[in-house]
This record gives sequence, C-alpha cells and structure tokens, in this order.
Amino acid sequence: MAASRTPATADPLRRVAVAYSAGRDSTALLHATASAAVGQGVEVLALHVHHGLSAHADDWLAHAQRQCARWAKQGLPVRLCVRRLTQQPLAGESVEAWARRERYRALREMALQEGASVVLLAHHQRDQAETLLLQALRGAGVAGLAGMPQVAERDGVRWERPWLQRPRSAIDAYVRQHRLRFVEDDSNEQPRFARNRLRLQVWPALTAAFPQAEGSLADAATWAAQATSALAELAAIDLAGVADARGLQLAAWQRLSVPRQVNVLRAWLQREGGALPSSTLLQRLLAELPGSGEARWDWPPGSLHRHRGRLVHEPSVASPTTLPETSLRITRPGRYPLPGWGGVLVASKVNEGGAHPAWMAQLDLSPRSGGEQFMAGIGRPMRSLKKQYQAADVPAWERDGPLVYSGGQLVFVPGLGIDARVQALPGQPQLGLRWQRG
Repeated sequence: MAASRTPATADPLRRVAVAYSAGRDSTALLHATASAAVGQGVEVLALHVHHGLSAHADDWLAHAQRQCARWAKQGLPVRLCVRRLTQQPLAGESVEAWARRERYRALREMALQEGASVVLLAHHQRDQAETLLLQALRGAGVAGLAGMPQVAERDGVRWERPWLQRPRSAIDAYVRQHRLRFVEDDSNEQPRFARNRLRLQVWPALTAAFPQAEGSLADAATWAAQATSALAELAAIDLAGVADARGLQLAAWQRLSVPRQVNVLRAWLQREGGALPSSTLLQRLLAELPGSGEARWDWPPGSLHRHRGRLVHEPSVASPTTLPETSLRITRPGRYPLPGWGGVLVASKVNEGGAHPAWMAQLDLSPRSGGEQFMAGIGRPMRSLKKQYQAADVPAWERDGPLVYSGGQLVFVPGLGIDARVQALPGQPQLGLRWQRG
C-alpha cells in the first residue's frame, strides 16, 4: 500500500508533511510516503505534536525520534519536526476538542515554517464511518454526516487524507508486512471519550451484526458530502435572488419552498456570522419571519432584525473602554479611529456631496441631545434627525456614533451623511465622511 500522489502534491519546495503521532496509522502513512519519495527529490516532514496530556508523551516523542533517525539512516528522505504545546484546556473545556484544535494549529504552523503546503493525515475508512455515526448521534445535518473531506484547503495549507477510502484491515496488513513499530495511546481505552465508547462498546457489536458496516457507512458519508455540495450550489443560486448588501429580502425568500427557505437562510446566516446557526434558531426564524413589523432575535455574533421587509444582521461591537473623544482634526483622506465611540470615521475624496476640507480642520464630536436639525439636500427644508432617519429608512442600530460639528455647524450625521449646508461647490476639493462601527 502506498501513499497517494505524494510527488504530485508536493509543493514547489519539494516538501510534503505527514501528521505523525507515532501511532499505528500515522506510522504506516509516514513510512509509505517516505518510501514513495525515495529518488523523487522530495523531503518528507514528520510533524509530531507533543500535547503533554499523557504521562507517556515524552516516551512517544523519544520513539518518534528513534524511528525517524533509523529510517533516515536506511535512506528514507524523512525528517522529524516537533512542537510542544505549553497551554492546557480551560476548566470545563472538552479535552478532545481542545487537543484537536491545538494539534491542527501546531501542524499548520510547523508545515508553513518548514515550507510545506501539503499535510497528509492518516484517517481511514473506519475513522470516516465512526465520524458519521458520532455526527448522527449528535443530531447533525447533511453537512455533519459528510464526515471528513478527502481534501481541504484551509489557512494556507492543503490537508489531504489519501487513505480515507482504505479499510482499516489494509493498514493493519501494511504494518505487519513492513514490521513497523508504533506506540499505543493509553487514552484510547478511556470510555469517557465519545469516540472511544463507540470503538470499544458499539463497534464490535455493530460489525458482528453487519460485517459490511465500515464500508457502507463510509459510502454514506460520501453521498452526504455530495449532497452538501449540491445544497451549497443551490443556496448560492437562491442567495443571488433574495439577498443583497442590505439584507435578506423576506418577500422573495417566502416565495421559495420551505426546504429552500431553510437552506438559503442557513447559508445567509453562515455568511453573515461565520458559523452555522443552531437548529433552534433556524426553526424559530422559519416560524416568525413571515410576521409584520419590527422584530429582533439575539444571535451570538450580534443580533438579527426584521426591518422594512428585510432580515438584517447587526454584528456585535465591544463596549468602548475609554471615554468618547470630543474633538478631531481631519487633514487628508484616511481612517480616523474613535475607540471611545466604538468605531472609525472614514474620510475619502469625493466629487460631489462632500464638505470642503476647511470644514474638517477642527471638528467637535457630540452625542445626540435632541432638537438637532439636518438638511438632506440643497434647497430642501431642515428637519429633525428623527424625521430624517425615518425618511431615509435608517434603522435604529445604524444611528449610533458621534454627531460631527465644525464651529457650531452640524457637518456630518452617521447614517445620513454630510449636511447640505456645508457641501462644497462643484469643482471644489471635498471630502466625504462615513461612520464605521467596530
């Protein structure tokens, strides 16, 4: 058994990395990869992460050092790289989740530091079958049931699982054939970990009743992965018709079938918040969004609002830790951070609708106090900020930030722009202002 496509996937520096724990599977993959690289001008990096969670971690590292030194002496182009983790899981944090996150972070850092853009992982068919079962037991959707991808590009590294379709028995046979030495992780016998309970208590009974379970479940993960890709393509098509920079258009969204409403809503929320929403939030939105009037839903990345027929995402902004600034001098285009106000005032050159730079030389910043009058355009009447906000359909959460004055004259209002009374004449140099939260 050989590592798949090792020479072809090596980066231009002719280095490929293998995540090497010194256990059975990673030992087999490292040996196969190094054997395939002989005479190809490819250096194989064995990336070993010392978690410090086990009393045997130092012994595993010593074994990895001896193994790689022995193979290098035999002519295999392998070199060991080690990263020791100095942090520990936080109180109450899942040890499994912490170890996985920190392992991948360390693997990525070592690979990029050594000039390798490809990292091979030793997951095999049974690992994939176990992942599907665990995800199903956790109530995962189609994306979760897809299990582990064979290839993934993430954070500048290409992660490949060349043996994902190989049965566990083939790896066992490879280890016996080459008489490979490996370490046994004693934590694999601890039933407090969900995957261990599955392996120790469920898997033997499952395969006794269904001998083909490993291959069948892995195939099911493949079908789920294909379905996930198809749903993502459908969501992209629907997003183009129901969403824009201002939010999700609810009338257009409601014209979709319910399954497509759920699919595109999930995609839109993930795009806005960077994470998949909970099924509870999805079901609540599905039931409540068709209503009328203003509404608000808490969402950890911020909050969601139904406003004038749209679903709008308001990102959360950290509370200012300093007092609001009271003055500002703008002399050129650029970004002017105002941490006391929780945002940035952005100045840019414009051809119309801006203020002459002379107005910007000395600015005063103030919160709304009531009674302020704003002129939305040349020759238009002055009206209160409340009425101007309503006329311009500016939602309440976009009305924060400082009012900007110069010599007592109102110059700029967040959400409304430059007051027409200070707008520059055609042909004059002028600056526009924009308030950006966060």
